[in-house]
Amino acid sequence: MSRPAGNTRLKSARVAAGYNSQQELADAVTQAAGQLGIRGLAVGVRQVRRWESAEPPWPQPDVRRVLTHLLGQNMDELGFAAPWGSTSASSSTPSRVTPAPGLGTVPAQSVTTTQPASAVRSFESVTQAHRHLYWSVAPATLHPAALEHARLGCALLPETAGPSRQALAAAVAESFLLSGRIEFFDLRQPDRAEETLLRALQAAGEADDALMGAAVLAHTAFIPGWTDDRDGAAERMVAARAYARRSPASAELWAWLDAVEAECETRCGHTRSALKLIHHAEETLADGNDHPTPDWMDWFSPARLAAFKGNTQLIAGHLPQARETLHQALDNLPEASAKQRTVLLGDLAAVEAAADNPDEACRYAREALDQLARTWYATGMERVREVRRTLAPWQGEQCVRELDDRLYDWGTTVSALQR
Repeated sequence: MSRPAGNTRLKSARVAAGYNSQQELADAVTQAAGQLGIRGLAVGVRQVRRWESAEPPWPQPDVRRVLTHLLGQNMDELGFAAPWGSTSASSSTPSRVTPAPGLGTVPAQSVTTTQPASAVRSFESVTQAHRHLYWSVAPATLHPAALEHARLGCALLPETAGPSRQALAAAVAESFLLSGRIEFFDLRQPDRAEETLLRALQAAGEADDALMGAAVLAHTAFIPGWTDDRDGAAERMVAARAYARRSPASAELWAWLDAVEAECETRCGHTRSALKLIHHAEETLADGNDHPTPDWMDWFSPARLAAFKGNTQLIAGHLPQARETLHQALDNLPEASAKQRTVLLGDLAAVEAAADNPDEACRYAREALDQLARTWYATGMERVREVRRTLAPWQGEQCVRELDDRLYDWGTTVSALQR
């Protein structure tokens, strides 16, 4: 069986332009970016190799600008396909939408159709509704709707232009981000989340929304961070902070970036640096600034920062401090934050188990299971299972047996296997 030839269009254009190696093109892109007034853009040979592969990733707007400038051809002619279809603005022939691999099921539309601004507003309203529904609707129920909505946005993008296109792309980015969040935190499908978050970043690039780009990149840092890949997580956080600097970012967004990095550091066993990051986040929130927090960033608050802190203190072995911090976070958590409540209850159970208080540990774990029965959250269930493993020394105690009866009852067991 023959191997795919790769992106021969880009390779041919590269050679025709006088760049005989992938390294030469990488160097030329980096140099031309500065000449075009694009700061901080650097491309390596590994990236060029990916562009010349059989399935080249869709470059970000600044990179596209440099490539078309250097090679004198548009992105279609260079062998790239946007997730939402043809990128050739000058084409006089109506094209069909080419969905992103594995993500496109929306019927194709003719790019000769122009959607009114009201259609974009309607799309945005559904995106906002999904944002609010995330906190109460079962993730397995909401996820297909959010993903199909994002696909619809991809189909509509070729039919919009100017400010309407930018607004639509921003809403598509948020829909893909929500889908990726569900896949990672609620369904525990990190590989799928990685792909979906890439779509979110591509859409954010089309919208030229640097803050959304920062949020998406920070979410991608969780994926290596939760597998003990400290360098991978750190690299993505550097990128997230670079994007945040491109647009006025609120104190809440900067503090959340610290919190994300702190969680990755904690998961990689570096609790000391994590606590420093959390302290910096607390100072950032206390100082504040005049920049508004984006409406879509509804997953962070001082109470959630305290939840990050309590978990880090727990893992660092600072049990009295962790207990106090987690109780304060639980007391200040809004009633609607049911998913975060399960995580806090699981961490409180872990504190008591580490402090040799099995009765209290089991009590908190049962409360977490009660909450999970109402609002499923895979991350919360993981916390409860971790606590149960730490309770092995008290295997014969009545409280642990009662926890097992609750943890492995018919409803909980079937729900966990289904999800």
